[in-house]
Amino acid sequence: ERLSDSMLSVEPDISVNRNRSASVCLLFCRWAQFFIHPLMIRDAIDREVEAVDSEYQLARPSDANRKEMLFGSLARPGHPMGKFFWGNAETLKHEPKRNNIDTHARLREFWMRYYSAHYMTLVVQSKETLDTLEKWVTEIFSQIPNNGLPKPNFGHLTDPFDTPAFNKLYRVVPIRKIHALTITWALPPQQQHYRVKPLHYISWLVGHEGKGSILSYLRKKCWALALFGGNGETGFEQNSTYSVFSISITLTDEGYEHFYEVAHTVFQYLKMLQKLGPEKRIFEEIQKIEDNEFHYQEQTDPVEYVENMCENMQLYPLQDFLTGDQLLFEYKPEVIAEALNQLVPQKANLVLLSGANEGKCDLKEKWFGTQYSMEDVENSWAELWKTNFELNPDLHLPAENKYIATDFMLKAFDCPETEYPVKIVNTPQGCLWYKKDNKFKIPKGKIVVLFDIFVNILTHNLAEPAYEADVAQLEYKLVAGEHGLIIRVKGFNHKLPLLFQLIIDYLAEFSSTPAVFTMITEQLKKTYFNILIKPETLAKDVRLLILEYARWSMIDKYRALMDGLSLESLLSFVKEFKSQLFVEGLVQGNVTSTESMDFLKYVVDKLNFMPLEQEMPVQFQVVELPSGHHLCKVRALNKGDANSEVTVYYQYVELQMHMEEPCFDFLRTKQTLGYHVYPTCRNTSGILGFSVTVGTQATKYKCFLKPQVTALIKLKECEDTHLGEEVDRNWNEVVTQQYLFDRLAHEIEALKSFSKSDLVNWFKAHRGPGSKMLSVHVIGFGKYELEEDGSPSGEDSNSSCEAMQLTYLPSSPLLVDSTIPITDIRAFTSTLNLLPYHKIVK
Repeated sequence: ERLSDSMLSVEPDISVNRNRSASVCLLFCRWAQFFIHPLMIRDAIDREVEAVDSEYQLARPSDANRKEMLFGSLARPGHPMGKFFWGNAETLKHEPKRNNIDTHARLREFWMRYYSAHYMTLVVQSKETLDTLEKWVTEIFSQIPNNGLPKPNFGHLTDPFDTPAFNKLYRVVPIRKIHALTITWALPPQQQHYRVKPLHYISWLVGHEGKGSILSYLRKKCWALALFGGNGETGFEQNSTYSVFSISITLTDEGYEHFYEVAHTVFQYLKMLQKLGPEKRIFEEIQKIEDNEFHYQEQTDPVEYVENMCENMQLYPLQDFLTGDQLLFEYKPEVIAEALNQLVPQKANLVLLSGANEGKCDLKEKWFGTQYSMEDVENSWAELWKTNFELNPDLHLPAENKYIATDFMLKAFDCPETEYPVKIVNTPQGCLWYKKDNKFKIPKGKIVVLFDIFVNILTHNLAEPAYEADVAQLEYKLVAGEHGLIIRVKGFNHKLPLLFQLIIDYLAEFSSTPAVFTMITEQLKKTYFNILIKPETLAKDVRLLILEYARWSMIDKYRALMDGLSLESLLSFVKEFKSQLFVEGLVQGNVTSTESMDFLKYVVDKLNFMPLEQEMPVQFQVVELPSGHHLCKVRALNKGDANSEVTVYYQYVELQMHMEEPCFDFLRTKQTLGYHVYPTCRNTSGILGFSVTVGTQATKYKCFLKPQVTALIKLKECEDTHLGEEVDRNWNEVVTQQYLFDRLAHEIEALKSFSKSDLVNWFKAHRGPGSKMLSVHVIGFGKYELEEDGSPSGEDSNSSCEAMQLTYLPSSPLLVDSTIPITDIRAFTSTLNLLPYHKIVK
């Protein structure tokens, strides 16, 4: 995997300078040797086994991976889907040694059998000419051996899930706090129907969120929060032996109690679709939406693009390499009906995830330790589903979509052309920044507006009315920032104002029922809990809690919800909020300045608010760390997770790119101490800092680094590949109220004058006696970590610390003399000076 990444990361350099083509060609030659004459050094194999084991350990706390592994175990004995496809140190190192299996020899056998030229596809993207690329590819890759053997085929292993174990109800204990019901069917392979895409048609209807949909009905009953349906088109979900069709529903507490009724609603909707049969109007609507998206798609990352094309070449004929995975080519109702008619209750498998299943699950999946139980579907429901049960009158097909764009004309300029956004409106109630797109020339636009409101209920209220816009590629996103609510709208400019106005209308008329309020607050508790049990997010929360004065930590938010909030207090807050506002926005794209001003005018007129009495800062004040190395070491909150996170933060720093490669090489490749190793330049509310983070396991040990330069200038000189990149950069200037839209140019100039002596002097100054360092350690539950009673902390358990409070741990013997422990964050920060509000504007 890393060798592959190395080749692809070279790719952007090819397009930078033709004079460097010889060195690039050399790099391709080196990479090609992996396929021609791989070294496969025994020591390197042992190191890679450790990396694979780290991947496995990182994957273990993932409910998606656990569910997939459990699903595979339901396949008939001997089928490839039942294999342990992750691998770990036990299966790749220890077990082979016990059984006298030579892993090195087996690996070479595997390479000789499966890494054959006639099985492979290759994609190269570059600004070089096609003749040059053809010459390179012919010279470099033609030496890849061809073993002459027929390509492996598993198409004869059909119906892997036609077993008694499949059509059951499985109760599963998840890692996260969640209630979810997944209904799955195993269908015959569908890849040959890619021109029709029957599962895409079905999933588009099943996953619809507008009037008459499954989710709309379940939301009104307060039984569900989200629904996802379809086939992921991964090798696990679609291959030559079967295709999966799944419907996953995130349930509320009440929905968990009524999960059979939820399943029945799904079956009623599918029966309605089967009875009506495929509809040409709907197929053509989906076809038009996908066609619009394909023709006006923004340029994707080159690495992702070549990877996607390389896979497409394995799946589609030559004429459909570029389009086979995206477009609907032909309407064949009989193909859609054939797939649809198999989605019946008698062939469905049900998986119910919930922490409430704890104690009821007597089985354990071998590799991930997932606790589960298997039972027959309750008899009364099983008998009902065998009958010609009644349809639900509240479930019906969606109406025609009014948001699908048909006007793709580029707008003429109505004001002077500018390189950067300019302020075109400035009043006490708000201001607006504007830039007409004169580079990408696509009929899209983005509007970003800053607000502050209770975003989750507003999102819930918008879910049904805005869904049609969503499927028509008009994206919207509501983000509750630390200092306000951000509303982002993106898509074809033709119908974008309709969506924007809809959002503002719902903001102006905000309301909530007691049932919705309860449902959303219960879900927020689960959301906070699920964030906190991840070591990497807990480490970030602890670091920012120390650095940012008056910050509410995620644990604080979780506790506030657990203490209880009322609907009355919410409505009172919203009323007060809407009475005084300051609106700041950015409009950029295929939109005129006059149209842009209409967006802000609509907000001001619709909400009819007063200006803020005083200017509100958009930053936290940051504490000034004392000199010395301070350490805050806390216990992770998931007892079943061996993963740990270590972050070392230096205040007042700028160094990231110099350390990235050697840091990764030493910690990940040579020491195999962690799969995730990354240095980061931190801008904490305007105060610069630098951190090194290592994600590892509590079964491994830790240590550190060294430096390197110039790629950073090239990275900052790279042109934006699509409108979104430019808008994101400009919006960051607006939302932080810094407005330095040409920041990249300033940074490039600064870097060009930056010397090695500057770096060395900086490093000496900030690693000396007066350096200001903060280490945050989140320690997982591994066999080398001890509980307070002296027993090993590692246990194969899904349990988490329900109290959700930080447990401070003592420094390890190696660090006890060189660090100052933090055992109470509030007490520590209360003694520190606050740095002034700071913006980096030059």
